[in-house]
Amino acid sequence: MLNYSDIKLGKWDLSDLVDGSLRKEFAELVDNIKRNVKEFEDNRRLLKSDLNTSTFESLIHKIENILEKLSTVSSFANLRYAADTASNEAAALILQTEQLGSQISNQILFFDLWFKKELGNDNAQRLIDGISAVYGEYLRHKRLVAKYSLNESEEKIINTLEVTGPSALVKIYDRMTNNFEYTFIKKRGNKKTIKTFNNKEKLLSLVRSSNANEREYAYKALFKTYEKNSGVLGDIYQNLVTQWRDENISIRGFKSPISVRNIYNNIDDSTVEILLSVCKKNATLFHDYFMEKAKLIGVKKLRRYDLYAPITKKNALKFSFKNAAKLVLDTFYKFDPRFGAYTERLFKEGHIDSEIRKGKTSGAFCYTVSPQRTPYVLLNFDGKMRDVSTMAHEFGHAIHSMFASDKPILVSHAPLPLAETASVFGEMLLNEQIYKKLNREKKKIFLAEQIDDMYATIMRQAFFTIFEIEAHKCIAEQSVTIDNISDLYMNNLKTQFGDSLRISDDFKWEWLYIPHFFHTPFYCYAYSFGNLLVLSLYQQYIEEGKSFVSKYREILAAGGSEKPETLLRNAGFNITEESFWQQGFDLVKTKIDNLRVDDS
Repeated sequence: MLNYSDIKLGKWDLSDLVDGSLRKEFAELVDNIKRNVKEFEDNRRLLKSDLNTSTFESLIHKIENILEKLSTVSSFANLRYAADTASNEAAALILQTEQLGSQISNQILFFDLWFKKELGNDNAQRLIDGISAVYGEYLRHKRLVAKYSLNESEEKIINTLEVTGPSALVKIYDRMTNNFEYTFIKKRGNKKTIKTFNNKEKLLSLVRSSNANEREYAYKALFKTYEKNSGVLGDIYQNLVTQWRDENISIRGFKSPISVRNIYNNIDDSTVEILLSVCKKNATLFHDYFMEKAKLIGVKKLRRYDLYAPITKKNALKFSFKNAAKLVLDTFYKFDPRFGAYTERLFKEGHIDSEIRKGKTSGAFCYTVSPQRTPYVLLNFDGKMRDVSTMAHEFGHAIHSMFASDKPILVSHAPLPLAETASVFGEMLLNEQIYKKLNREKKKIFLAEQIDDMYATIMRQAFFTIFEIEAHKCIAEQSVTIDNISDLYMNNLKTQFGDSLRISDDFKWEWLYIPHFFHTPFYCYAYSFGNLLVLSLYQQYIEEGKSFVSKYREILAAGGSEKPETLLRNAGFNITEESFWQQGFDLVKTKIDNLRVDDS
C-alpha cells in the first residue's frame, strides 16, 4: 500500500526511459533503433500477394518493436520539454527526435503502403483472417483509409516537411505562450495594484474567484497578452489551417477538414454531425442555468467574466497535494481495487510532475509511452477543488491506458472519441463521492460547480468545434485577417450564449489561447462525446451497481481494437441516434432542476 506521507509536490522521474549519461544512452538507443529499421527494410522483397500469414504477423511484430523503442526516445524528449519549455537543450532534443521519427516513418512506409494500396482485397482479407484477431479492426481501418494515401515518394516528402512545417509552427506557439508574462492590474478607487504572473495556470485560477473584479482583471490580463501577440499567433494559425487543407483536402482527397479527424479516429462523419447537432439544440438548457446562476450570485445578468463564479463568497476549499491524492485514491479503490492499484503505480514510480513553475507546460495531460510502461501525468496543482478534479481526470486517462496494456502498441490507444471516457468517469466518481458528504448548503455550491464544469466540457467544446469548422472554411475561401477570425469567434459566442449573459469585446481573443486549435484540429468534440457518454455510463452504474464494473472494464481494455460505434453498441449504447446524446442532456437538466429546488 502507498505511504501517503511520501506524497508531495514535485517533478517526475524520467530515468526509466533514459538513465545514466543522457548523451551516451540516448545515442545508443537511437543507434539501436536505426539498426532495427535497417534490418526491417530488408523485408521489402517478401512483400508479394501470396505472403503467408505467419510471416505477415512477424513483420507487424517487428514494426511494433521499432515503434516501442522510438516512442521511448521521443517520449523522453517530449516529457523533458513539457517540464521546461524554456530549455534550449530540451527544444533541440525534440527537434532531433522529430527528425528521427520522420526518417524512420519514411524507411518503414513501404510496408504500410503495400498493405493499403498494392495488395488485392481477397489477399488482404486472407491475411486479416489468418492472424491474431486483435489486429482485425486496425487492419480493416487501414484498408478504409487507403484511398487517402499517396505513393511512397509523396508520403516521404510530407513526412520530411512535417518536422520543419506544421510541427515547427506548433513548437513556436508553445514556446511563446508558455513563457508569456501577464500583467494583472487591480483597481480600487484611484489606487492601482500591479502584479505579474509568469504562469497562466496561476492567473486562470482567478477566473473562479469570489471577487467579481478579480475575475474581470484576470481575464483582461490574459486577453491583453494574447491580443498583443495576436499578429504572430494568428499567422501561425492561418498557416496551420492552410497546410491542413492543402495536404488533406487538395492532395489526399478528404471530403472536409473535420472528416480528416473523424476518419483517422475510425468514426463516421454522421455520428459526429449528430453529436454537434444535439449540442446546438440544447444550448438553451445552459441559457436557463446562467440566468438561474445570476440570481444565485445576486446580479441581474451574468457577464462572461462571471461564468465560473462561485455562488458563495466564502473561501473555497483548499487541498494539500497529499490530501487530494488520498481523496482520489480512496474514491477509485471504492469503485474497483484495480482502479486504485493502477493509480498507486503513478506515485510509486515517480511518474507525476505536479508543481507549478515558470516555463512548464500549462494545463494537464496524461502521456502513454507504450502499453507496458506506466503512463506519465503532468499537473499544475494549486490546491483548488478544480485541481483535485483535474487529478482524477488525468489519472483516469492513465487507468484507461493500463487496462489496455495487454494490447499491442498498434491497437492499445483508444480512438479520440473514446479517449475521454475513463478520465471523465474518474471525475464523476470523485464528484459524487464528495457530494454525498456535504451538507445542504455546500451541496448547492458543489452542484453549481458541477454544472459549470458540464458546460465547459460539453457545450463549450462543441462550440469550439463548430468555430473550427467555420474558421477552416473561412480561411480556405476568403482572404481573411486575424480580426476576421476573431469576429467569427465572437459570433460563435453570441450564438452559444444568446441573451443569457453579457459578452465583452475582449473575448474575441479567447480562441488564441486554446492550444487544441493549434496542436490537434477538431480534437475538442472528443470532450463533448466523452462527457455525454459518461453521463449515460454513470447512470447505468447507478442502476446496476457492481455488476456494471466488469462491463466498463471491457470498454477500457479494448483500447483501439474496435470501432467506437461497434464497441459501444455491444455494450448497449447506440451513439448513431440523437436519443442517446439527448439522454446525457436530460441528466444535465435534472441537475439544473435540482439546483432550483435547493434554492427554493
